[in-house]
Amino acid sequence: MFGLDGKVALVTGGSRGIGRATAKVLAAQGAKVVVAYASQQAAADELVASLLSAGRQAEAVQLDVADTARVDAVIGEVVKRHGKLDVLVANAGVSVDALLLRLKDEDFDRMMAVNVRGAMVCARAAIKSMMRARTGRIVFLTSVVGEMGNAGQAGYAATKAALIGVTRSLAREVGSRGITVNAVAPGFIDTDMTAAIQGDLRAAVEKQVPLGRVGTPGDVASAVAFLCSDEAGYVTGHVLRVNGGMY
Repeated sequence: MFGLDGKVALVTGGSRGIGRATAKVLAAQGAKVVVAYASQQAAADELVASLLSAGRQAEAVQLDVADTARVDAVIGEVVKRHGKLDVLVANAGVSVDALLLRLKDEDFDRMMAVNVRGAMVCARAAIKSMMRARTGRIVFLTSVVGEMGNAGQAGYAATKAALIGVTRSLAREVGSRGITVNAVAPGFIDTDMTAAIQGDLRAAVEKQVPLGRVGTPGDVASAVAFLCSDEAGYVTGHVLRVNGGMY
């Protein structure tokens, strides 16, 4: 079930955290995985090497999703090299936490450039070949914060809420071509981004989760894999919450 044999999948932000776990799961299901990284080349190369040694198919590419020209070039090269692109997981993201009164314009602009425009530019480039093939899967990574909000994260929440609107709109635009567009909204997940939250603050966050634990990148990756599969062929415009009941 959820087999992806012969599929070509591009995962942005794939060198660590949720992206890394997603790349592993998609590769384990048989996909040829392109691990896109912005700056963590060593981590991306190590991941690809481990996948290859396990008999999987993987490669790494440098990609800053905020660079539109680079996005178009990289995705064009992937399609040319493999003949298609079946799956896009738009996972790359940045977060700068600050109360709105203290949020700097440049920090907000950077989050918008990566989290929103970057994801949209990747999707725009990916759907060109998907529309010709009349099939494809696009999955955006949003966040529980984009739905419920959180003090000190107004800027980040704005970008993640925007992706929900993008998901629902794009699903309507490309559904007739057999392309599904969905989002996964993780809750509090144990990644580099949340590693600094420790002690009493971490305990307080965990108390908000009915399942009583922090999520793992693998929890999210499994949900992404489902949405990328043939079994999810009649699911589109959906936001799948992976938050332990937090929201």
